[in-house]
Amino acid sequence: MKDTRSRSEAVLARVDEHYAGKPAGKPAGRLDARLTDRLRDAFQAAGCDVERLSLDEIAGVDQLHLGGRAASRRLSRLAQLPPGSRVLDIGCGTGGASRLLAAEGDCQVVGIDVTAEFIDVARWLSRATGLSSRTRFICADAAELPLPSASVDAVWCQHALLNMPTPDAVIGEWCRVLAGQGKLLLHEVVSGDNPSPLVLPVPWASRREHSQLESLTQLERRLESAGFECLTLEDVTADALAWRGKHARHEQPPQAETTQGTPAKTEGSRHKLPGAAAIFGESFVDMGRNLLDNLQHDRVRVVQGVWQRG
Repeated sequence: MKDTRSRSEAVLARVDEHYAGKPAGKPAGRLDARLTDRLRDAFQAAGCDVERLSLDEIAGVDQLHLGGRAASRRLSRLAQLPPGSRVLDIGCGTGGASRLLAAEGDCQVVGIDVTAEFIDVARWLSRATGLSSRTRFICADAAELPLPSASVDAVWCQHALLNMPTPDAVIGEWCRVLAGQGKLLLHEVVSGDNPSPLVLPVPWASRREHSQLESLTQLERRLESAGFECLTLEDVTADALAWRGKHARHEQPPQAETTQGTPAKTEGSRHKLPGAAAIFGESFVDMGRNLLDNLQHDRVRVVQGVWQRG
């Protein structure tokens, strides 16, 4: 048990290192500036007030998963959560889905992520968008949630299981914190039928040990064994592929353009709003290109669904 825990902690440490990557043009190693500071500088350069930001302005760094806000909205519609629902956002990243659920679904959301830099960004962005009263963010391991039993109505997870070395322990924690017949809302990358190795790097992994991809069949079996009943399940690979292809056409190498996103609305500004390149740095263009290749060649697929605890 101790060896398993040590291996899990080592994997999570490497995942944390991957997501706390260097900005474009910087060598590997310790960060020269914290992610929050880098993003604040990038938003200021785009002509934004970093203490008063809109959800539209932060969209490029808000939700680091295939499909962006549209994918989160689609999952939210499937979930049909009533206003006031208590939601746990697993692997919340910079907190975009948490804020979307708070702003558009009137939910109270707790976001959990193992990467402390993401939690710092999530807290700042919620303050800057006026959503700090409905969102709370905690740096923690999803396999050891710092939450009381039966304390949430729904668990939300987008592109997070693919980094978790102990999925059964994580799913067990979901069962513990869900109240009554609570819902599980998943939007996940799973392995496809093509057995060839992933082309790396991709947004969730720069080395093979970062990626914990399973097939959809394996995932379904885990959830069924834990007592979850599937209410609806969709393969949304085609949508993810179209979205990634569209964004790839607008992405430039960091040497030419260090951010990606929608042009800032500030009059006279020539800068674009920060996007994923501002987080992942110089390797982001390769990550996006490789992800598109993996989708096209069925090394990975994307699914979303709603399960209910029995």
